[in-house]
Amino acid sequence: MAYDWFNRTGPGESEAGAPPAPAADAPDPNAEALEWARQAYARLKAQQEAQQLAEQVVEQGPQMGSPPTPLQDSVQPVHNSAGASAPSSAALAPAPEPAAAAPSLLEQAAAQRAERQQAITASPPADTPPADTETDTAEPSLGDFDTVFTWSAEVLAAQGKRADQVSLEEIDWLGRLRGGLEKTRQGFVTQLLDKLGDDPLTPEVLDDLETTLLRADVGVKATDQVLDALRQRLNLEVVDPSEGLRFLKEQLRAILDKPIKASPAALLAPQRQQLNVWLLVGVNGVGKTTTLGKLANLAVRSGYSCLIAAADTFRAAAVQQVQAWGERSNVPVVANPSANADPAAVVYDAIGAAQAKGTELVLVDTAGRLQTKHNLMEELAKVRRIIDKLAPEAVVESLLVLDASQGQNGLRQAMAFAKAAGLTGVVVTKLDGSGRGGVALAVASEAGLPIRFIGAGEGIRDLRPFNSFEFVEALLAR
Repeated sequence: MAYDWFNRTGPGESEAGAPPAPAADAPDPNAEALEWARQAYARLKAQQEAQQLAEQVVEQGPQMGSPPTPLQDSVQPVHNSAGASAPSSAALAPAPEPAAAAPSLLEQAAAQRAERQQAITASPPADTPPADTETDTAEPSLGDFDTVFTWSAEVLAAQGKRADQVSLEEIDWLGRLRGGLEKTRQGFVTQLLDKLGDDPLTPEVLDDLETTLLRADVGVKATDQVLDALRQRLNLEVVDPSEGLRFLKEQLRAILDKPIKASPAALLAPQRQQLNVWLLVGVNGVGKTTTLGKLANLAVRSGYSCLIAAADTFRAAAVQQVQAWGERSNVPVVANPSANADPAAVVYDAIGAAQAKGTELVLVDTAGRLQTKHNLMEELAKVRRIIDKLAPEAVVESLLVLDASQGQNGLRQAMAFAKAAGLTGVVVTKLDGSGRGGVALAVASEAGLPIRFIGAGEGIRDLRPFNSFEFVEALLAR
């Protein structure tokens, strides 16, 4: 069963009229968190064993059944071969006709576009992924009952999940997220806990906390907002370290949630039974193409039909890279094989193919560009005009891919692109390769852009929709 990551729904949540669970299974604050985690672990282990048993039965089924009839296997290729060769022999019968006048350049371009469009719509995607994608498409497996699992279960329980609603997909992702933020956490949390100590908070501790937040690239505005709230709380009452940490988490979540609440949707998800077009923009080297491939895999795993437009026609081997990502997720790719093709023409073909097939999501890979290059920014506007003209009913999103390791430079990119490209959200990548994970807070507070997705690893499953509660808990995990 597909797990819809765009809507965070699972088997236990899809039944709107399901009765509430007994009080013993509910994440009661007074209940033992460890016992709750054991219940979730036992349920997931039973599900995994049942699934493995079902797969074994399916694999043994063809062996136990009757073998296929050799006559049918041998006759069918002959029939197909004859059927395929008949048109060829018939085509050779007529005498050759005189050569027609050479078409004009415009007619040649129109004919080539028609051929590409026909080839795209006529060839359905393969039913099975390539053999080398087994590790990418394999379901997550349940590990040991360790601290990572118990922490993941506690995070889900704190969000109101019942033990029977915990999914292996979420447990797997939370473990990846916590591991991806390890570098940021090593510097940030260690210093933070040292500053807090065991005594109540003091103004001196807050001054040290300011330095710690700035070093994590949280940004000046977000740091001032957090410290002002802490100082106001400190003036009213004595704040012990545990309460100070809890209050700090609340403030960080409020900063991240503010632009999300101001956007039309709290969670960015493609609209069902409707064309959605997502453009990925950004400077060179931030991981746009890799992010596009991971988004395609996420869409397929969530049950959406997807198509990729390889509109980065300037970077060497960019089209081949996109095609490789498409093969890994079994997603068709629309590309123009000619050198230095017009990106808008590729998007034109992709929109036409998506409309013909009824595809729900089109992901557009664009060339890397500096926010100061006016002509390249105008190219983005041209692509957007093509989309608006061909599919005025489409839901269009413009997502900036941001490298977390760039810190404050990434913040300046976000603010510049927001003015020139009409951004609707940000994808923060490479959180695992840097200790600057706090840049997500800077983007939300200073650029006012909602964080829509985060990438915490190099694997195809290491990118998921952004959840402020889970991000802050992973950032400040002990």
